Amino acid sequence: MKNPSVAADLRAKAMLIERILNETYGAPFMYWSRKDPLSEPVGTLLSHRTKNAVTRSAYQNLRARFPTWEEVRTAPTEEVEKTVAAVTYPEVKAPRIQNALTLIKERRNGDLSLDFLAEMTVSEARAWPAKIPGVGAKSTAAVLNFSILHMPALVVDMHHLRVAQRTGVVPVKATLDKSAKILQEYLPADYTGQQVFDTHQGYIRHGQKVCTWSRPACNNCVIKEHCDYYAEKQTAVIS
Repeated sequence: MKNPSVAADLRAKAMLIERILNETYGAPFMYWSRKDPLSEPVGTLLSHRTKNAVTRSAYQNLRARFPTWEEVRTAPTEEVEKTVAAVTYPEVKAPRIQNALTLIKERRNGDLSLDFLAEMTVSEARAWPAKIPGVGAKSTAAVLNFSILHMPALVVDMHHLRVAQRTGVVPVKATLDKSAKILQEYLPADYTGQQVFDTHQGYIRHGQKVCTWSRPACNNCVIKEHCDYYAEKQTAVIS
């Protein structure tokens, strides 16, 4: 955003929407995960194109079958695939998880852990796992914010993105990664991990409950007065 005044206006709008959504859905929100930072990307790799309940079950099966990530890394790939068979594309995800664990261990000179990310800045910590195949912007933020590290990295999923695009705080055609970068920049530099988590939760809950992909409940929307999508719909009705 090259125009500073426009950027400031959009940031103010994004922060107003965040406040309304957090108040509506009851922030602060409780963290549901107590995963260590190494476990988080494994769960993320399992979750691609898979329902949350199925992902959780597959993850639990994996932990029960292989008590350590080193055992997952060195197990026969077909055994790992069989263990996570319920997820979408287990034949792709099993070797991808093993490859990710191997890369981490190699880059850390034999230490299979991501705990060291806690000593980095958010930008540095996000850059490190981003080099792992299959780990994108959403996943790197999840490693930092959803794990026990609770670092202030903003996770943006498709529900979050949809609300941000429709309200106009990010461009309608902006990619998920580009939108995540813009939305992260809107947040105050002194936000804690909890506050960043609350931002994501407010947006995602609104996207799931009201601002759905098809037939959004615009008339019941608490932020409709600040929404470009709603304004366009009203203009179309009047015309």
